[in-house]
Amino acid sequence: MTAKMHVTRHRFADVGGIKIFYREAGDPDAPKLLLLHGFPSASHQYARLIEELKDDFHVIAPDNPGSGHSDAPEQRYSFDFLADTIEKFLETVGFTGFRMYVFDFGAPVGFRIASRHPEWIKGLIVQNGNAYEDGLSELAKNFIANRDPRAARDMLALEYTRFGYLEGARDPETISPDTWTLDQHYLDLRPEPQVDLVLDYHSNVAKYPEWQAYLREHQPSTLITWGRGDPFFIEPGAKAYLRDLPGAQLHLFDTGHFALEENLAEIAALIRGFTPTV
Repeated sequence: MTAKMHVTRHRFADVGGIKIFYREAGDPDAPKLLLLHGFPSASHQYARLIEELKDDFHVIAPDNPGSGHSDAPEQRYSFDFLADTIEKFLETVGFTGFRMYVFDFGAPVGFRIASRHPEWIKGLIVQNGNAYEDGLSELAKNFIANRDPRAARDMLALEYTRFGYLEGARDPETISPDTWTLDQHYLDLRPEPQVDLVLDYHSNVAKYPEWQAYLREHQPSTLITWGRGDPFFIEPGAKAYLRDLPGAQLHLFDTGHFALEENLAEIAALIRGFTPTV
């Protein structure tokens, strides 16, 4: 077995006066892999995956503004704002021409960027990142339809954060409580951006047809890995991608929303074996 050679570095980039924190690892000459995190987490959710892949890829994983260690400027947050900022971040650090891993909130951020810059996308890895109404559970539909700020704030409670990790998991005892505890730390520290984003989630559903058109037109090589026990983004959402990407690879796992918690090794192996045709 080859010894791990590369280290993960923890950096900040100034993006129009906003400090964006990011993790970077690997050889800059290796294939590029962008990891976009979900709710209610930040790039720390990919720490173990980066360790698995840093000798095979040049990996970057940013924290969205308002999440993790990135700045949280006082303003109204939207998914357009997240995508605008991460797009500028990628230009600032010179990271284009990448395979893009999208999960949860990372999907609406990533698909906005992909629609604007299809030339940047060398392959898609979709893990419980929804782009079809087929994939919305009744719980998710209620989440999107309820635009009451008080209800949105209630969704940032520890009980809900823990639920996101454990519901649908194959063996909940294997999932460390450090996961939801760390996420909750950041939610409690700066709840306002996440409340805004919960209230803005409907804007993503409105863009589903646009993202589907991007997939049909550009046919990016795509690997889909999906926890079929996800209480938010259900299995039909994974299969729906095949309507527009009939050549995509689909792998379903007996786990929940945070599939990497129980299936890290399998998903990492699939990523290493995924060879885009573009």
